[in-house]
Amino acid sequence: MKGNISRAGNRARLLWGYLRGREKLGGLPVEYIVETTAKCNLYCPMCPRETHRQPKEDMTDAIFARLVKEAAPAAEHMMLIGLGEPLLDFKIFDRIEYCERHGVATLLSTNGTLLDEEASAKLLASGLRHVTLSFDGATKESYEYYRKGAAFEKVRDNFVRFARMKHERKAKVQVVAQMVRMERNAGEVEEFERYWRGVPGVDQVRIKEDETNLMQPEAGQGAGRWKHPCHYLWRGPMYVKHNGDVYPCCQSYMLDGAPVGKVGDGGMEEIWNSEAMRELRRMHAAGRGGEIEMCSRCLTAIPHPLLAAGSLVLPGGLVRRLLPAVERLAYYSKLGGKWLRPPAKKAAGEELVQIRKG
Repeated sequence: MKGNISRAGNRARLLWGYLRGREKLGGLPVEYIVETTAKCNLYCPMCPRETHRQPKEDMTDAIFARLVKEAAPAAEHMMLIGLGEPLLDFKIFDRIEYCERHGVATLLSTNGTLLDEEASAKLLASGLRHVTLSFDGATKESYEYYRKGAAFEKVRDNFVRFARMKHERKAKVQVVAQMVRMERNAGEVEEFERYWRGVPGVDQVRIKEDETNLMQPEAGQGAGRWKHPCHYLWRGPMYVKHNGDVYPCCQSYMLDGAPVGKVGDGGMEEIWNSEAMRELRRMHAAGRGGEIEMCSRCLTAIPHPLLAAGSLVLPGGLVRRLLPAVERLAYYSKLGGKWLRPPAKKAAGEELVQIRKG
């Protein structure tokens, strides 16, 4: 990014580019999803790991350091998550500190199996700003169906202890208890919310819609239903795999999209405005996003342009805090279809294209 510019100024440039449908942007992404490890200790039927085999590898220090240094002038948030369990990365606490030292807030999402008292204390003593406690069910039966290899009582106790330690220490980290709503746990939403709202230290309870295709392969946005351009292409998060491959958004890797660059091969500005990214923006700005294969299969709800614009007007940390409330308003109120456009079954015979790396 040429010249010194504030993060608010960076968001303003991205907002202008989004509103004008520009393919080349004068700012850099606000957020990144950074997969510091590809290792995991659970089997989850809805996880893309089950169709995209992952090596037992961590991101190297060189890749991580270069990414943070290049992204830091504009990045407001790095989500240190991916297709691995972050607490299996023995350098995760150092990585949080490294981001903090460069002025980038960090988020973690954990399955809780390794969140013992020692790990909890280390997380609370780190500069971590936000942690999501992933707990997909209110009963042992549904939880252990979706989180094979995890014990319902043990993980729940780990999460409760972590939240209470946070409460007792008055730590500032934002704690969110999250359940992904799927077929077997859909009837447990009220019970889940009631339990976790009563745990000291839990700041928010989030019911998230399933955004993977494994449990609903026939669903997607489709070409005919695409109304608004996907704001991820103008603000991020970009998804960085453990090996340094950079993907356009958080869904593109699991939807078999191609990387648009690699950390170390050119700078982040070059990747963000690569021909592949520009082509994606051209298609979306023209209302043709659904003609792209990976976008057609995407299950992420597309926000109304006013919501998308709001995510660039407000600081990234505040957007993160507001997200559960916005989702609740969109999914569970009469305004839902107007503000967040959910995916639907893909119509037969749609002609799709795949955006490849240029």
